[in-house]
Amino acid sequence: MQPTDTTNASLSLDAYDYQLPEALVAQYPLSQRHESRMMVLNRKTGEISHHRFYDLPQFLDPGDLVVLNNTKVLPSRFLGNRVGFTGRIEVLLLYPNAEATQETSSPVWHALLRPARKLKEGTVIEFLQISAGISATMTVYKLEEGGRGQVAIDLPKGESVETLMDTLGQMPIPPYLNRPVEPSDKETYQTVFASVPGAQAAPTAGLHFTPEVLQQLKDKDIGVTEVTLSVSSGTFRSVDESDITRHVMDPEYYTVPEAAARQIHQTRQNGGRIIAIGTTVTKTLETVAAKHQGKITPGSDWSRLFIYPGFQFQAVDMLLTNFHLPKTTLLMLVSAFANRESILKAYHQAVANEYRFFSYGDCMLIL
Repeated sequence: MQPTDTTNASLSLDAYDYQLPEALVAQYPLSQRHESRMMVLNRKTGEISHHRFYDLPQFLDPGDLVVLNNTKVLPSRFLGNRVGFTGRIEVLLLYPNAEATQETSSPVWHALLRPARKLKEGTVIEFLQISAGISATMTVYKLEEGGRGQVAIDLPKGESVETLMDTLGQMPIPPYLNRPVEPSDKETYQTVFASVPGAQAAPTAGLHFTPEVLQQLKDKDIGVTEVTLSVSSGTFRSVDESDITRHVMDPEYYTVPEAAARQIHQTRQNGGRIIAIGTTVTKTLETVAAKHQGKITPGSDWSRLFIYPGFQFQAVDMLLTNFHLPKTTLLMLVSAFANRESILKAYHQAVANEYRFFSYGDCMLIL
């Protein structure tokens, strides 16, 4: 079923607003991931039913293929102070700048800097973990617009950026969680199949999976394969344009392995369905399909694909996704996959039934 909601109303930012009681924003995950609630929405009929995530296999058939995003969240958030000053500075490392690194004696990374107004090029930021006797500094290499910049990382002897993340970094939990990062987030804000480091945010639909559910899928002859999309911090960026078509997406790097492309092709050939676990998998597969006349081919590239109502899906048949923030590109994507009216109706039901929202919350399966 292709979306038909292409009216001017569906292209207005205000069309993606809804009211959510703050108490429904999940601050922590359930102790058993697979016990989260799962709303099921039928795109053709508009019918809504209520289940648990561990019921997922009953909605799939032998020969279907579940596609996961195996990206791994890096503990890339650092809290420190300007040398000689008080006041906290937050640095979120994004990705390395190889060219600048060659020009300096230290690794240079693109980063988000908060509050950027307190910084200038050359500012030194110190990070300490007194209990472990560990310290490091970063020097502002370049300041850019929107709180972005680049930092040169002054590594202690024998350290790498990765080991520094492990010792001094924190998990970059979403900004709408009104609490500090806790040690448990290193495990709970990571899927059980995460294996490719590089994300600044978790592919949250995958957080519901447990080894038991994955085994149930295999026992039913439902295929499971993996792609990678390194989720950027831009996933939390709000849309500021009243006309959503003017919004520009942040780039995100993806990889479709040869094995995944082959499994998707075989599933299609045999009449099976492709089930995308999350908006990140949807974005990856639809990016590739749009570039290759509907075919999924192996390879890696950057995606800026913005999916909103009117988009013609070529790769994905079913979508498992969490409940998303108002006025976000993620809500627009799911509105394109079903339609905006059906999604907002489902969200209103979710609020009425006290579903848990956002990253650590419940999920929705769109048939």
